[in-house]
Amino acid sequence: MPGCQVSSDGAVIEAHNVFKVFVARGDRGGRRAFLALRDVNLLIEPGRFVSFVGPSGCGKSTLLNMVAGLVRPTEGVVRYKGAPIAAVNTKVGYITQDDNLLPWRTLRENVEVALEFRGVPANHRREQAAKYIAMVGLSGFEHHYPHELSGGMRKRTALVRTLIYEPEVILMDEPFGPLDAQTRVILQDELLKLWYGTGKTILFVTHDLVEAIALSDQVVLFSRAPGTIKQVYQVPLPRPRDVFHIHAHPNFAEFYDRLWRDLKEEIIETDLEAT
Repeated sequence: MPGCQVSSDGAVIEAHNVFKVFVARGDRGGRRAFLALRDVNLLIEPGRFVSFVGPSGCGKSTLLNMVAGLVRPTEGVVRYKGAPIAAVNTKVGYITQDDNLLPWRTLRENVEVALEFRGVPANHRREQAAKYIAMVGLSGFEHHYPHELSGGMRKRTALVRTLIYEPEVILMDEPFGPLDAQTRVILQDELLKLWYGTGKTILFVTHDLVEAIALSDQVVLFSRAPGTIKQVYQVPLPRPRDVFHIHAHPNFAEFYDRLWRDLKEEIIETDLEAT
């Protein structure tokens, strides 16, 4: 398969010959099998920002959930630092479309929650929370509850709530999808500033090709369902990135056109099969 990586040397995440079959109850009480992923092979090197793109239903989030240990492969193996993932992977952070903030806790208390679970003393939790809250421009809102915050503010809170316990790998499943276009770009910029130079690995699911190009070192293109990896692209834009003017970079248009052309083939085939 073009673009698949086969050497596991130094990989933080490895998917090897992964298949996933989901079984659901049929309309008449029977059981129906659905092949979501087929023969997925992928290596993720430490410190890389990698985006997953592909048609809806192609298994991007399923693979992310396997890395989190929330879903097990039907066949094949997903490894974290060389060890098969056989249970919930507490070594990774996970940010979804929903901010999942606890409504009865203030912004600061939400940010502190992971450190609280780990038994970190209260004074140290507050020091760390204050530092991370300041990083995303939310100082002064520490005592506000989630319903008092805008969508962008809640997403910033969810981001630093994950970053505060310093996971080596962060999984992000369309985290900016529900936001308006302006807020999305601002948060993309903030995410890059928070991530750049940390050595952390990010796996980022998105349907937005511009977002994938602006943020990523690599873009992984999934085929239509049952999803497999059609291609892995190296993003030809240097860092640091200016997400506000990413379209103006001389390499952007050619790379975008190539990525869209390969993705469109999968989308068209998906639509044809649905008719």
